[in-house]
Amino acid sequence: MKTLKDFDFTNKRVLLRADLDVPLDERGDIKDDSRLKVALPTIKYLLEHGAKQLIIMGHLDRPKGVVVDKLKMDRVAVRLIKLLGKSVYKTYDCVDIRIPNERIVLLENLRFHPEEEANGEEFAQKLAGYADVYVNNAFATSHRKHAGFVAITKYLPGCIGLQIEEELKHLNINKMKKPVVALIGGAKLKTKIPLIQAMLTKADKVLLGGAMIFTFYVAQNLEIGKSLCDYNYLMNAKMMLNNEKLILPKDIVIADYENQKAGIRTVNYNEIPKKSIGLDIGEQSISDFKQELRKAETIVWNGPMGYYEKPPFDKATVELAKIIAELDCNKIVGGGDTIDTINKLDLAHKFTFISSGGGAALELLAGKELVALKALEEHED
Repeated sequence: MKTLKDFDFTNKRVLLRADLDVPLDERGDIKDDSRLKVALPTIKYLLEHGAKQLIIMGHLDRPKGVVVDKLKMDRVAVRLIKLLGKSVYKTYDCVDIRIPNERIVLLENLRFHPEEEANGEEFAQKLAGYADVYVNNAFATSHRKHAGFVAITKYLPGCIGLQIEEELKHLNINKMKKPVVALIGGAKLKTKIPLIQAMLTKADKVLLGGAMIFTFYVAQNLEIGKSLCDYNYLMNAKMMLNNEKLILPKDIVIADYENQKAGIRTVNYNEIPKKSIGLDIGEQSISDFKQELRKAETIVWNGPMGYYEKPPFDKATVELAKIIAELDCNKIVGGGDTIDTINKLDLAHKFTFISSGGGAALELLAGKELVALKALEEHED
């Protein structure tokens, strides 16, 4: 895989795919600019290494191929100007336009055109016509077969940026120092099956939390009350239960289904009442998980342990975040909810690496190839 160091950018026009998909509030203002900050080292590298012009492209949210005023790149441009301390010219569209003679140019939202998500070759060719070199630094969406990731590699020589280089280095489970302990949470088992299966093969222990644990209990014919369950994936759960590396919580924090502020208590995993709902893992499970985590040389954490948005059901997620932060080992974190927790606790500086990609990180950890990176490799000289 070619990196920035493999190219001479002197007097070159560079087309940079960056992760510009920042979260917005109801008015369209940027709530968190951490994704833009992740792009800064690559932007600065290209400018410092002589790029004649830097044309930045990306997307915001899912406008489904139509122009949505709230999802225009205007606010992104303003924030980039502030972060870079340099002028950024934002265009009114991303194709069929004249690129101005400015050092840094930001193209309008690629997803305003349906051809982007359709991996349209003509659309990609128009984008490629702006530059001499293509750089992909948008790890979070590199598992998508879109024009600005895949088709474009046919028309420009390209490489990965500094952020993707870091992601590939830290998310390679085959190179992680053992023992590796995976802590996996979240609501939907469907999205986590490939990751759990990969970790059961590669890691030493796999600790599960979040609402997806109830599918595993149902697979053992246990009562889960009104708790969530992915009934379509019971067979997957049954098969994974046979692996001794898998550790499920022994106790559950429950509440009344009709009124989740009432009836809050902790019960054994096999004693959940029919009219209750499980919303967090209990003290015994937290203690058990801490014991396993302390043995690790590498911890991979993805997903909260409970309904973390609603205290007191954030207790397990918060406690485990704090203990992991203090451990002296390699600590890898992925997933928006998990990162949100760490940031709220001001613990990000105590983790080895925080991945910028949700779905992409899951696929990479599960041992899958990311289509955007595969396309780059296939079209290397």
